[in-house]
Amino acid sequence: MSYNPPVSEQRFVLDHVVGINELTAHERYAAATSDMVDAILEGAGAFAAGEYAPLNRAGDEIGARWADGKVTMPPGFREAYQAFVEGGWGTISAPEAYGGQGLPNVLGTVIMEDLGTANMGFSLINMLTPAAIESLIAAGTDAQRDTYLGKLITGEWNGTMNLTEPQAGSDVGALRTTATPTGDGLYRIKGTKIFITFGEHDLTDNIVHLVLARTPGAPAGTRGISLFIVPKVRADGTHNDVRCVSIEHKMGIHASPTCVLSYGDNDDCLGELIGPEFGGMAAMFVMMNNARLNVGLQGIQIAERATQQAVGYAMERIQSARAGGATRDPVAIIEHPDVRRMLLRMKALTQGARALIYYAFGQLDRAHLGDADAQDRVDLLTPLAKAWGTDVGCEVASLGVQVHGGMGFIEETGAAQHYRDIRIAPIYEGTNGIQAADLVGRKLGLGGGAPLAALIADMRAEAQDAGLRALIDDVEAVAAHLAGSGPDDRLAGSYPFLTMLSVAVGGWLMERQGRIAAGVDGDPAFLAMKRAAADYFVGQVVPEAAGLKASALAGAELLYSVDAAAFAA
Repeated sequence: MSYNPPVSEQRFVLDHVVGINELTAHERYAAATSDMVDAILEGAGAFAAGEYAPLNRAGDEIGARWADGKVTMPPGFREAYQAFVEGGWGTISAPEAYGGQGLPNVLGTVIMEDLGTANMGFSLINMLTPAAIESLIAAGTDAQRDTYLGKLITGEWNGTMNLTEPQAGSDVGALRTTATPTGDGLYRIKGTKIFITFGEHDLTDNIVHLVLARTPGAPAGTRGISLFIVPKVRADGTHNDVRCVSIEHKMGIHASPTCVLSYGDNDDCLGELIGPEFGGMAAMFVMMNNARLNVGLQGIQIAERATQQAVGYAMERIQSARAGGATRDPVAIIEHPDVRRMLLRMKALTQGARALIYYAFGQLDRAHLGDADAQDRVDLLTPLAKAWGTDVGCEVASLGVQVHGGMGFIEETGAAQHYRDIRIAPIYEGTNGIQAADLVGRKLGLGGGAPLAALIADMRAEAQDAGLRALIDDVEAVAAHLAGSGPDDRLAGSYPFLTMLSVAVGGWLMERQGRIAAGVDGDPAFLAMKRAAADYFVGQVVPEAAGLKASALAGAELLYSVDAAAFAA
């Protein structure tokens, strides 16, 4: 199925959730005039639909192929990626000092949404490069920025993130890759990294690897980790001693080569330190936090594509008479109440997640303007965006299969691909359980709890629905309870609490949109759906989240009431 860019929805959220006019009133973003924003939305959508979307099926069926250390992408991918580079789509929100256009980050978010909705697996080459750029801006030297940022920003080169090792999954502190000084400012890198997205491919002439490693005598755990920049091709044109040993055979995202990389097999892999020695985790968290927001965005991408496909199928598939209908003639399945229920839920969840994640990126733009409170809010929202956004993507993709009925289970329809592709998103860039642990372990205590209190106050000041206000009250009460709980009890309630808070934020922003849609002029069909989606979210999704309060408060006693062996009984 083709991709229809949701330009009207994107613009509505930019206007009424992000407050794009507030951003562009600032001198830094003044170039993002209303006409330019419209042009970017229209152009990015058309590019994604015309270049990336037609390759989605080939990416799934053919996928990336590995042989003798090299990865070959399916036919047409190199040409489409070069069109991305030549179109300047990677430069939109990058710093002007290094060849970017310096526009708000949230406009880059729209572009990433379009690319990923059109072809999620392929778009992963575009996802980590901005994160590498952020890390170099934050911690790199002037020389490193001059060498790498220009080509990373245009997309001529792509960036990767190298954390995970075979023996160290989520436990980053257990990594063993070493970095030994050569005496001339460089380091000899040796080790193996796994799960490296686009770690090898034939789309660019160079790949810039950001690699976590230990220097000699480094302290144990995360305190002893440093970050290094290790290009596939060095500045003198020689190839670094980094080799793709294999790529993973995966459930989904077949168009994204997930690589096992071996560094320094011949003791000739050279890297440069980024930031101070032992400052690796701080530098990498800059990259990871950017990536986590973009993984949350993948939930929207798949939810949007699955919804579009399900609606198209439901409007064409004729099956049975409508119960209680005027005739016994078969009707399109979109006329049946349960199918309507699923489709409206898909719309509401997709729009709610988009609102939360666009809002987070809008706060990031405000943080870049020097607003410290906005940065605190981004930090608080990041685990919500990543975890709840990807949960929404999985639920909506599953509903998309259900709408198709038996044909949804058949690969040829394409509905199953969406479910297979999105299932990785709750796992990588820190599992959603880790996001929940981060929320209750770190983010609730930010500023002595002031950022959460400020968010709750903003929601409470605007929320009108009694159920939404009750959920906001419950969030406040559960947060206070968890803050005073022991570690096990706090972690046991972390995931339901994350969902409660996420839905509260989504409900706040959806209720606002529904209220605005009722009072503005525009396309009647779009505004009617916006009101219906908002009403569904506030009236049905919000009460579901309120039902999680008991789970969030239950504690860990029941979880440990049996020993580990009993689970195998």
